[in-house]
Amino acid sequence: MKKFNVCIVGGGSTFTLGFLKSFVRMKEEFPLNKLVLFDIDKDRQEPIGKFGEILFKERFPELDFAYTTDIKEAYEGMDFVFMQMRAGGLPMRAKDEHIPLSMGLIGQETCGAGGMAYGLRSCVDMIKAIHDIRTYAPEAWILNYSNPAAIVAEALRREFPDDKKILNICDQPENVVRSCSRLLGCDWENLDPVYFGLNHYGWFTHIYDKTTGEDLLPKIKEMIKENGFLPQDAEQRDASWLDTYGMVQTIMADFPDYLPNTYDQYYLYPEYKASHLNPEFTRADEVMAGREKRVFAECAEVIKKGSLGDGFDNISDAHAEMMIKVAEAIAYNKNNRHILIIENNGAIANMQDDAMVEVVCELGANGPRPMRVGNIPQFYLGLLVNQVSVEKLIVDAYFENSYQKALEAFTLSRLVNDAKKARKVLDALIEANKGMWPELK
Repeated sequence: MKKFNVCIVGGGSTFTLGFLKSFVRMKEEFPLNKLVLFDIDKDRQEPIGKFGEILFKERFPELDFAYTTDIKEAYEGMDFVFMQMRAGGLPMRAKDEHIPLSMGLIGQETCGAGGMAYGLRSCVDMIKAIHDIRTYAPEAWILNYSNPAAIVAEALRREFPDDKKILNICDQPENVVRSCSRLLGCDWENLDPVYFGLNHYGWFTHIYDKTTGEDLLPKIKEMIKENGFLPQDAEQRDASWLDTYGMVQTIMADFPDYLPNTYDQYYLYPEYKASHLNPEFTRADEVMAGREKRVFAECAEVIKKGSLGDGFDNISDAHAEMMIKVAEAIAYNKNNRHILIIENNGAIANMQDDAMVEVVCELGANGPRPMRVGNIPQFYLGLLVNQVSVEKLIVDAYFENSYQKALEAFTLSRLVNDAKKARKVLDALIEANKGMWPELK
């Protein structure tokens, strides 16, 4: 069986530890020959890299493992490159969230003004990174799950129109499916969803039982109505995520046709959400105070002991496992079903062909084959067409260095929806992102 060479871009991410453990747990399903972590921040990556050295020495000694800040060492000879970049790091994420909230607007990582700010930074860094990868690994599959995935996917579609080995993906739809399995008391892999939308903005129209063919969505709706909704791994989640999943019950009371992606709340209730978010302690602050400290404390403890001890657990990491399963589907031409971000081309029949939409696809060695969902109802179409326009305008702003296009994107966003507010928050974000955005004229 072939063994694969993999690079993780963003080796200093708090998610990387879950990947390292998952590669050990899944080494029979997706065998590795070489794993390299790459990050531009040497000091941040180093403790995770040292943890990895100890982990693999004890649990996967045959693996060739390294961590580096050198582009050539990171990319040369790779079969898969997993992209989990965070342009500007968590401190800039905090600004994306704090600045809009200070003006009474949603401050969120991927939605609204904050999402567009992050998107412009990500366009700069992601496009450079992929040009670098293609210099040293022209045939590697690039699996991008860097946020904001919708804006990044649109930018990559334009910059690399002929590159068929760039795949954009997000784990949130799968997380919703896994959470349904918690409600139903079944294995999530026995659920077969039908889904349409954009990244962080979609709906499940059906969730079938693979064994019987029964549509379980009516039962799921009733259970959410009576008992609310929790993430599958609720016991491991921060408070903000429990609140996010809890809003699904509210959304379905108002719009009962389909099961929403959790992020739909920001588009459907922007004023409510803005008024209930703490402008002094946002999700970025929660991550820095919580998950970040836990991850680096775990690394420090293992490094100090020089051994894993209790530093390896068998808790499933849904995020990492999904991405490894995606690579596995491509590597072994499995044609498994995954919810992916692809160019529409009729997958949602009444949306424009060049929209980057999120639908169920069969995935194998030749890339994704989307499963078409036909026409979607007018209400959902109106919401999505609005957001596609926002995403295309902000990417226009990137490629054209256009302040006007950025202003149009901010104005059109449902989370801003006012030209004076749009100009005010845009100007503040330009100031905060000096040197990280293209210069808008």
